[in-house]
Amino acid sequence: MVISKAVITAAGRGARQYPACDAVQKAMLPVVDRDGLTKPVLQIIAEEALESGIERVCVVAAPGDEAVYRAHFRNYAEMLRAGFDGADWAREQARRLADVQERLTFAVQDEPLGYGHAVWRAREFVDDEPFLLLLSDHLYLSSEPRRCARQLIDLAVAERCAVSAVQATREHLIHQYGTLAGRRLADRPDVYAIEEIVEKPNPTLAELRLHVPGLRAGHYLCFFGMHVLTPGVFDLLDEAVRDGRREPGPIQLTTALDALARREKYLALETRGQRFNLGAKFGAIEAQVALAMAGVDRERILAVLLDAAARIEQSPAR
Repeated sequence: MVISKAVITAAGRGARQYPACDAVQKAMLPVVDRDGLTKPVLQIIAEEALESGIERVCVVAAPGDEAVYRAHFRNYAEMLRAGFDGADWAREQARRLADVQERLTFAVQDEPLGYGHAVWRAREFVDDEPFLLLLSDHLYLSSEPRRCARQLIDLAVAERCAVSAVQATREHLIHQYGTLAGRRLADRPDVYAIEEIVEKPNPTLAELRLHVPGLRAGHYLCFFGMHVLTPGVFDLLDEAVRDGRREPGPIQLTTALDALARREKYLALETRGQRFNLGAKFGAIEAQVALAMAGVDRERILAVLLDAAARIEQSPAR
């Protein structure tokens, strides 16, 4: 089993990040990465895939967005070369931008018909191969040398099956994520055989159907925002798209994944790392602080945070 392709869904307009996303696509919002360089979110996510062994990346975008993305990568690289002539970091960043752009292809989601529909739009790119799936509004920080995506790919290759990354999540947050029930494998306490998946359940439903033995009380296994999927998922999405044409409504990827778990071997991996949902309240701030604390500017950002906290505590109450 070889996994050389990745899909990044980036067609959403980012309503929760208005007004910034009224002027620029949410995947192009700037974040300072661990290497101290400011990059668009899309580049950081693409590098997560490329540094995990992926060779080609398909971005599912809204109509007209491909030109915007490509122009950014081209213009930013040119700006770096012209504005920081001779600087090693600028040359390296320009090289990385060019490498990312060369590996990108695009698929268009003409209408916002759901996450499942966005993934379905990449079916021609994927063809008949397994692929890595990433969200454009999630950033990842691994707690081991391998990238989070690499951890997922390694298990999928070893087990020759679909694998979704999951994270134990507190009960009050599960309404934000796909949540699953499964049984822990005897020889891998961090791996589960998936039995059922429900999209954004309420706590009552989760308590009845999604309890996973061995997790801490009040915690459930929720999707981490990345998957390695087999091409069989497109057969299920084809069915969902046909049904959706008769009964309008968002086409959910979770529904197809739940069916996939009943058709073939499908595992979940408790990834060693953290996910940061940029669409959540304060998600972008949490992601930026975490990346800074894990990067070359750790000491500087730590000093800034401590100083800011001290100043706030010393200021008179209002």
